[in-house]
Amino acid sequence: MTLKEVDSTNTFLKLMLAKSEPVPQGTVIMAEDQVAGRGQQQNKWYSVKNESLTFSLLLYPAFLPVKDQFLLTSAVSVGIHQALQSIVGDSLTLKWPNDIYVGDKKLGGVLIENQVQGEKIKSSVIGIGLNINQVSFPDWVPNGTSLKQILQRDYDIKYILLQICSRIEYWYIKLMNGDVSQIQNAYQQVLYWRNETHRFKAQQQVFEGIIKGTDAIGRLQVEHSGQVHTYNIKEIEFLNKQ
Repeated sequence: MTLKEVDSTNTFLKLMLAKSEPVPQGTVIMAEDQVAGRGQQQNKWYSVKNESLTFSLLLYPAFLPVKDQFLLTSAVSVGIHQALQSIVGDSLTLKWPNDIYVGDKKLGGVLIENQVQGEKIKSSVIGIGLNINQVSFPDWVPNGTSLKQILQRDYDIKYILLQICSRIEYWYIKLMNGDVSQIQNAYQQVLYWRNETHRFKAQQQVFEGIIKGTDAIGRLQVEHSGQVHTYNIKEIEFLNKQ
């Protein structure tokens, strides 16, 4: 379903779920203009009418325990990466936990909102935002980029949507089949700053560390001070060069 304008495709899809009629798995809601998009931790998501790809996808991963929800994040992120890599090339990476980066600039992001029932995930609303044909960004988006800025040409937004949905489906089926190690390995291989020395900040301390990967529940593993430390979201800050 394509909407001319909506506050948030995730919110729209969650309202559909709240009604009594069932919503099929694989339902996609795409917005031509999303006016109140959200990112992680309630951050605003910037998009431009008919120049950004903003959509939400509904899945029912009832087979997946809540404790393993990062596997879903990994499968979705790897699917997006795989769909875009043929366009962008090897400079495309996944910044933990679920941002899409080209070099040191953000191309897009993922926001997954799970509805939990007991110890299982009843439903997942997966919001994806990608900068496709924008040529400029406001000051409050300090490191944004788009496919057009990188490659100097316009792209068919709906074609990219189809490619991404196809690759997410491929990796979601692997998740359903229990191919956990393949998903984890694919995510680790394209992790931003992996095996590189960079500056970070945690607990008010600035240090140099090396990202080694993520653990079984999706925490970031960074080696510094002679040992590997693990961090949850918002516990560590990446200090990019200015």
